[in-house]
Amino acid sequence: MIQTKSSFVECSGRERAMKLLDNGTYKELLGPFDGLESPHLEPQGIVPQSDDGVIVAKGTINGERAVVISIEGNFQGGGIGEVSGAKIAGSLEMALKDCEAGIKTIPIILFDTGGVRLQEANYGLLSIAEIGSAIVALRPHVPVIAIIPGKIGAFGGMSITAGLCSAIIMTREGRLGLNGPEVIEQEAGIREFDSKDRPLIWGTIGGVQRRSAGFADILIEDDSEAVKAAAFSIINGHVSFEPRSGQIKRYGAFINAVEPSQRISPEGVRELWNKFRSDDVREIQAVSKGEKSYGRGQTWFDLLSNGVPEIGDVPSVRIADAYIGNTKVRYIAVVTDAKSRFPRSRNGEVGLQEGWSIAKHVREAIEEDRNGEKRAIVAIVDVPSQAYGYHEELLGVHQACAAAVDAYVTARLEGHPVISFIPGNAISGAFLSHGMQAHRLIALRDPGVNVHVMSKQSAARITQRSIEELEIAAKKVPAMAYDIVSFEQLGALHSLVDGVKADMPGQKDRNIIQKEIKEAISDIQMAGSVDLKVRLTSPFAVSGGRAASILVREMLNEQWN
Repeated sequence: MIQTKSSFVECSGRERAMKLLDNGTYKELLGPFDGLESPHLEPQGIVPQSDDGVIVAKGTINGERAVVISIEGNFQGGGIGEVSGAKIAGSLEMALKDCEAGIKTIPIILFDTGGVRLQEANYGLLSIAEIGSAIVALRPHVPVIAIIPGKIGAFGGMSITAGLCSAIIMTREGRLGLNGPEVIEQEAGIREFDSKDRPLIWGTIGGVQRRSAGFADILIEDDSEAVKAAAFSIINGHVSFEPRSGQIKRYGAFINAVEPSQRISPEGVRELWNKFRSDDVREIQAVSKGEKSYGRGQTWFDLLSNGVPEIGDVPSVRIADAYIGNTKVRYIAVVTDAKSRFPRSRNGEVGLQEGWSIAKHVREAIEEDRNGEKRAIVAIVDVPSQAYGYHEELLGVHQACAAAVDAYVTARLEGHPVISFIPGNAISGAFLSHGMQAHRLIALRDPGVNVHVMSKQSAARITQRSIEELEIAAKKVPAMAYDIVSFEQLGALHSLVDGVKADMPGQKDRNIIQKEIKEAISDIQMAGSVDLKVRLTSPFAVSGGRAASILVREMLNEQWN
């Protein structure tokens, strides 16, 4: 009797979760009848959905206890807002709690998402940071498995979370990339990336290319049983993988071996990757001559580091160890580099070199301090965005960003006080990579300090609204606004500093910020917490800024067992 295949790609998010779990074990948490819908959509004239597009189900896979988190791409493009993001992060946090109690619970995330839901913007950024933090904390206990079946794929900040997982399973129909084709075209132009060129898209970010170029682990056919078998091969240890976000030497050498002055073909990338697949990889240093950079990030790096020797390996990532009193601090800033090898990251964007360089130097601090006092790590944040470009997607900018996220989370988990100081822009995947994983966020109260997920032009194109309509919506939903005062209302800031000259600071301004950093370090040490839960217990969060995030976690806790 011939066994027919059952498509996994064509299933809904709920059907996918059901097919993955053993018959009779499916138990859905926070389902449609719990009525957990986004409170931020209806004020914008958008019909909400009663499960907010994320299905959480517990059960077993071939007898192994698991929690499946499935994103429904048919609702709001699988976008991550406050409720949907809290369901994912909260479920991973509950799985971690189980694992720490000796109850092994395997998390499996089914990706079908364009990233942050732009109608909730900064709620999505906060949620994705919490999802990434939970994944890194879970990995020492159990494999965290990402499955990217198809339809939409995994884009935006959620591609970074996929890059943090223990292993990635993809079908040929799956796509994995930080920036969607339309966004690249909007930001960089059609000559950089034609969003209507289907062969270009699949050749750059499709499942076959991702597997052969080292950014996915298992490529399977579109068949439900094949998906389940691939997941179980990881669960039972028949196939094991080292998370690529920690493979800095290998991927750093891979990126540095590229010569991007001419357009690289997908075939060329696959051939190059084959040279770096073995365990015996020598680090390759790329030659890059930087010029004096400008901007708030550089200004404040110079002021705070106070002339101590720098130790960075690329001109766009400035790194120095200095002291505030007797407290050792490693300052890290991403700055402009007019001569960068990768033109799309010459204006302070976080790109390929930047992500891997941040990861390298954060992890070096972790290793150097392993048996001694843990220095503080301060991310100086003035980043306009991640880098948008063909080479960036082809060479895995999502993975470079994931490496930086992984390093910052690991530093936090290892006991390093991690602080972000925001004197300028903190936008999109760049902020997720450089700054959002800090224990404490310090920002200047200044019109030039902005936090958001995307430029207004791209947000308007993706949501099919005018910029004026977006600005009207931002008045109803503070998470959509760009200004730092609106971001403060969400409860993530430790302090918003007044009376400081943002563009031309002097010694007095330095003293104020150093005092803020030192106070934040003391607060971290007194709290003794290595996670991001302070963002849910701050006065602004409790008074309403994260009300839905808190409610979701409370309900998950009630329904979990």
